[in-house]
Amino acid sequence: MGTFRRGGGDEAFEMRKTSPLIKWGILAVGVVLVLLVMSMFLLRVTRIEPGHVGVQINLAGAQRGASEIPVRTGWVVYSPLSTQIIEFPTYVQTVKWTKDVNEGHPINEEMGFNSKEGMEIFVDVSLSYAIDPQKVPDFYVKYRVSDMDTFTHGILRDVVRNSLNEVASTYVVEDIYGEKKAEFLGQVEAMIEKKMAPVGVGVQQFGFIGAPRVPAVIAQAITAKTQANQQAERAQNELATTRAEAAKKIAEAEGEAKSMVTRAQGEADANRIRQNSLTPQLLELRRLENTRALIDKWNGQLPTVESGQSGSMMLQLPKPQ
Repeated sequence: MGTFRRGGGDEAFEMRKTSPLIKWGILAVGVVLVLLVMSMFLLRVTRIEPGHVGVQINLAGAQRGASEIPVRTGWVVYSPLSTQIIEFPTYVQTVKWTKDVNEGHPINEEMGFNSKEGMEIFVDVSLSYAIDPQKVPDFYVKYRVSDMDTFTHGILRDVVRNSLNEVASTYVVEDIYGEKKAEFLGQVEAMIEKKMAPVGVGVQQFGFIGAPRVPAVIAQAITAKTQANQQAERAQNELATTRAEAAKKIAEAEGEAKSMVTRAQGEADANRIRQNSLTPQLLELRRLENTRALIDKWNGQLPTVESGQSGSMMLQLPKPQ
């Protein structure tokens, strides 16, 4: 019985000896679990995708507000209790506002504006833009939006529509519809760029999709005037060509006449020189040269007809052999 009690005492002693270790182990595991749970609330990890930058918003402390330095691409560890990370795309984005419900949003998003004479014009518009990564914090401070669709179809759309109206107020409908359309679009794009550049929004492309829509009567009148102008210009070009050809022929005729006058003048001058050169000595020389030529050609035979003293003719017969 004594041995049994001694053995039971040893086991109890061993139990008392090891129980603190178990307690400390359990405590350590509990602390780790608590830290893990707390870390889920105190720290978070996110990743900024390529083509994006992040804006760090400080929710507590003396530096509350948006950080002036954008968060670059990669992994970011932050505390959700004191910090918020908002991600913005910096690649080129294209938006289309059209009447066609199958393009863009399934609603009519065409834009309307008034020309200089008050004529209402409707257009489909395409715009491409990108945000400068360095100015993303300024963009957020200015507009306080984290959803780019909200910015694109709200703030940016209003800027485009207002710019169209401002520039169109200096153009008549014929210019916007016709040959000055490119100039008009260039001025609208420059105005959008001027308004958006301070917050880092750069316009890459702006233009109409298709032709502007005006009342049918106005469109027909503009088309008829354009055709008339083209026909008048064609007729003017043909007249200019005819005049040029006539001028060419006149020039050729004048040139030929001057050439003939020059040749005649040359002949006259030559004849005058020849006449002035006919002196008595030269005439005598020419006579002697002619006589010499006749003598050289004589074959030695006398003429067969001679003249008598009384002026009668005598026939000289050849002597018989």
